[in-house]
Amino acid sequence: MKPLAISIAPETHADQSAINALHERAFGPGRFARTASRIREQAALDPRLCFVARVGTLLVGSIRLTPISIGNLQHCLLLGPLAVEPAFDGKGIGSALMNRSIDAARALGYQLVILIGDEPYYGRFGFRRVPFEAIDLPGPVDPARLLHLDLAEGALAGLGRHARVKGEAPL
Repeated sequence: MKPLAISIAPETHADQSAINALHERAFGPGRFARTASRIREQAALDPRLCFVARVGTLLVGSIRLTPISIGNLQHCLLLGPLAVEPAFDGKGIGSALMNRSIDAARALGYQLVILIGDEPYYGRFGFRRVPFEAIDLPGPVDPARLLHLDLAEGALAGLGRHARVKGEAPL
């Protein structure tokens, strides 16, 4: 069987309804009550870091990153949501979106990315657990699911304890 021809491109305004429908299928209506959604409500997405995946003309995946600050550390990002159409799971679409967004964030000078997700999946991209009580989020989160990736060496190390997350304007 030949591999899928996946194309990754910047998200456009024309993609909004397809992305919203994908998020609804992937995460359901409860997604708006999650802590990550509360953070995203405080800031605008950085459009340079929002990508879609297509197979032909069909939108099959989406990734978004939101600029945040953590304590006095500026130029950070909250990754998510990352969503892939269930019928296309395991085809490398999520990985392609992750790699494209991380490379773009690094190129734009962002220092740190956090996310709420599964370490076994995101660990292969270099994400690790945030030390307990290092970051305070505006809602509950399982500490084992709060992950970080330093884009600048030692970015997380200088935070200390209880650094608060807030939305920011894109760089």
